[in-house]
Amino acid sequence: MTQVLVQKPAEQRILLHHISWQTFKSILMESGEDRRTRFAYCQGTLEIMSPLYRHENINRFIDDLIRTMTDELDIGMSKGGSTTLTRDDVEAGAEPDSCYYIQSEPWVRGRETLDLNAGDPPPDLVIEIDISPNSLDKRVLYAGLAVKEFWRFTGTTLQFFVLQSSGTYQSVEQSPTFPWFPTDKLAELLEDRLNLGETQTLRQFRDWVKQQTRTP
Repeated sequence: MTQVLVQKPAEQRILLHHISWQTFKSILMESGEDRRTRFAYCQGTLEIMSPLYRHENINRFIDDLIRTMTDELDIGMSKGGSTTLTRDDVEAGAEPDSCYYIQSEPWVRGRETLDLNAGDPPPDLVIEIDISPNSLDKRVLYAGLAVKEFWRFTGTTLQFFVLQSSGTYQSVEQSPTFPWFPTDKLAELLEDRLNLGETQTLRQFRDWVKQQTRTP
């Protein structure tokens, strides 16, 4: 008998339209922090996402890659995880898969709370695992939140976006934060982690980073 392998979804997403900003803020407040769902809101559309194993496994693995690179480069970094980010003036809000303060790390060092509405800086880098076709366009959302660099992984391709002075994102071939990390490297590492395991893959990646950043 032939066995058929069915690709299970990596995430569950629901889009609700014509939702007011105040309704979104009320949903955030009433839902509390002890939940698995993540919310995103932009221009009247509310996205409710429940990450499943594949989504979170990829997200956590990329998080380990970011930590490895900042460690090897001795770059200060503060992880924001899925911190709730909202700005009332542009009516935009998100709970990213992962976010990081890198260039702005000295400004948030030692802080236990952050509020973009009070003038605190947004994360310097946001990463979204955007595997489902039914999802909110996060480029408009994070541009509204003034996030300088945005990485989007589609399940097969890693994309880099950099915020322009026009307030919109431009797709770029290189990350300004990690310019020697090519977009196709992530797909290679994700495949390696399935064959070699995450620990061995991360160990080899650390050696690779040292080679890329070694001074001639």
